[in-house]
Amino acid sequence: MSQPETFDVVIIGSGQGGKHLAWHLGQSGKRVAVVERRWVGGSCPAVACLPSKNEIWSAHVAHMVRNAAKFGTIAETVRTDMATVRGRKQDMVEREIRAHLDLYRQTGAELIMGSGRFVGPKTIEVALNEGGSRVLVGTEVVVNLGSHAAMPDIPGLKEANALTHIEALELDEVPSHLIVLGGGYVGIEMAQAYRRFGSRVTVIEPGAQLMSREDPDLAEEVSRILKEEGIDILLNAHPIRVDGHSGASVSVKTETKSEERSIEGSHLLVATGRVPNTANVGLDIAGIALTARGLIQVDEGLRTTAHGVWAIGESAGSPQFTHVSVDDFRIVRDNMAGGNRRTDDRLIPYVMFTEPPLARVGLSESEARARGIPVRVATLPMRRVLRTLATDQVEGYMKALVAADDDRILGFAMIGAEAGEVMAAVQTAILAELPYTKLRDAVITHLTFAEGLGPLLENVPARSI
Repeated sequence: MSQPETFDVVIIGSGQGGKHLAWHLGQSGKRVAVVERRWVGGSCPAVACLPSKNEIWSAHVAHMVRNAAKFGTIAETVRTDMATVRGRKQDMVEREIRAHLDLYRQTGAELIMGSGRFVGPKTIEVALNEGGSRVLVGTEVVVNLGSHAAMPDIPGLKEANALTHIEALELDEVPSHLIVLGGGYVGIEMAQAYRRFGSRVTVIEPGAQLMSREDPDLAEEVSRILKEEGIDILLNAHPIRVDGHSGASVSVKTETKSEERSIEGSHLLVATGRVPNTANVGLDIAGIALTARGLIQVDEGLRTTAHGVWAIGESAGSPQFTHVSVDDFRIVRDNMAGGNRRTDDRLIPYVMFTEPPLARVGLSESEARARGIPVRVATLPMRRVLRTLATDQVEGYMKALVAADDDRILGFAMIGAEAGEVMAAVQTAILAELPYTKLRDAVITHLTFAEGLGPLLENVPARSI
């Protein structure tokens, strides 16, 4: 074993929260080491958030060109060149890598490319990608392990060499028929993108609705929009066998209460959830406990069960969004300095980047009902938002939840153009504890999508008590 090297802080994983913490601490004069197995900057700039939204935007352009005639632009022929789509995405990734390496140089934090494993308390042995090893000891350690795509135990699936979200962004051809296992955010985003590139697409969801955590009315609206674009959706369909090979010819046999059927396709994408990367890294040796789900056990300040060891990101149970990982960084940064920031008092926004996007913040109607919280519900079709008269982006609706016994906004959801941007205004109002009437009566610029918040909140029922 190599001679131990001592650092003020050792961070395992260069994902969003880990790298921001490393840059902050390095700039503050701390000696910091970051261990990264594969992707400089973590998965977000390399294979997840940015690359997927890059290709989704290319799909948006393809869709706009195909439908340009109704706006007065005639496109005689439309063809998707997936090699160019992939190349545009990869150019962005390369720029991100260079920007990340520059920040490591500027801040003095050391990036070590290799696989880390605990060999003792706050002691990590790194098998370097270039060969050899190093042993790092941190006065404090931050674990930022991330997660990987779950692969269900379906006969034949392993042999089919199915795509995950990573390989789906590396295709140089448009699949003739893409089969998607899973109706969550990732599956739906990729399904719509490839439909717009020109693929036939079938989504297989074992549950009773898409996006199981969303209100049924929101899920139904998204389903309707996807079906109108030509996407086949099978609900309550359980995959029981996979035959063939993704990229050539693949078949998925499904079972419902009433029948068995086989779906034949060219490519298979598995988007059935995530598994934390907590196995085989020696967490037990370091005294770091896991939950029953295999997540790192942390308190509200993101401290693990091992003294001086913190955990951030989705491997620590934080919602699987980059913006949450950034907030995890702020919590650990401040708590390392003696603060008392917590995870249990934050308001987490959600956005699914379909077109139109789905955005939500605060309580859903289903959550309010499950918790016995009485609410007043207001909705507004996007057709009633004047901006859509100019853009034809009329799909979807807004939905607000207001407390039954006072005027607090408890939740907001929107399926519609610029939903994430509009949601940010409502999130701000919730954080400021403004009564809904303040937002209802605000003078909002005309013509904008956010202007719809006024008529939406005018629909809030009067208090009954």
